[in-house]
Amino acid sequence: FYGRALAGVPHAAVHFRKEIVRLIAEISMGAGTLAMIGGTVAIVGFLTLAAGGTLAVQGYSSLGDIGIEALTGFLAAFINVRIAAPVVAGIGLAATFGAGVTAQLGAMRINEEVDALETMGIRPIEYLVSTRIVAGMLAITPLYSIAVILSFVASQFTTVVLFGQSAGLYAHYFDTFLNPIDLLWSFLQAILMAITVLLIHTYFGYFASGGPSGVGVAVGNAVRTSLIVVVSVTLLVSLSVYGANGNFNLSG
Repeated sequence: FYGRALAGVPHAAVHFRKEIVRLIAEISMGAGTLAMIGGTVAIVGFLTLAAGGTLAVQGYSSLGDIGIEALTGFLAAFINVRIAAPVVAGIGLAATFGAGVTAQLGAMRINEEVDALETMGIRPIEYLVSTRIVAGMLAITPLYSIAVILSFVASQFTTVVLFGQSAGLYAHYFDTFLNPIDLLWSFLQAILMAITVLLIHTYFGYFASGGPSGVGVAVGNAVRTSLIVVVSVTLLVSLSVYGANGNFNLSG
């Protein structure tokens, strides 16, 4: 199934472009009532905003216990990029677009719409699955960019405005420890998480069975599996990229 879905990406990109554009809009801004709150962009943005603010609160208070609260900017540049933003964005993607994909494909399966596509001579895996993979890969970069920026903004706002730390002091440590290479690895991590989440949710939705209750079971199984995969990808990428060394030098 995964091989056919990935192999069908070129064909889907050429022949189903209108469907891909529709899916990109659905991923980013949502569909139906979900569009009122902005879809995946709003959910992931709010989650990373809250995570960045929480990181600043805990970092400032914990570092303040030993008199080095000036290093809160270091935590924001270090933990947001390597851990917080990728994990939170992956969870948000699984809970919003991923769950929606499983429900959509599951409903089509139990209503025999997938069989109807085959009857009309349309390749169902390419039309239903490959198009969603293409749309997800196109949407993840701007989506994750927004997530990372909001996590940075929340950390800075909490530290400088709410706790009263000097903006220049925060910016000094933030700029010192923000490694552009880490940002690139973080984007790679987000792309890997996005494609694994999409593959998992499309699989469970495409092969759903057992009526409406079976679709609910498929959504639950897909979300549980994708949450495990999100943290597993984070662990494996961290081990492969940073290893025991961590690519970190304490200097300022």
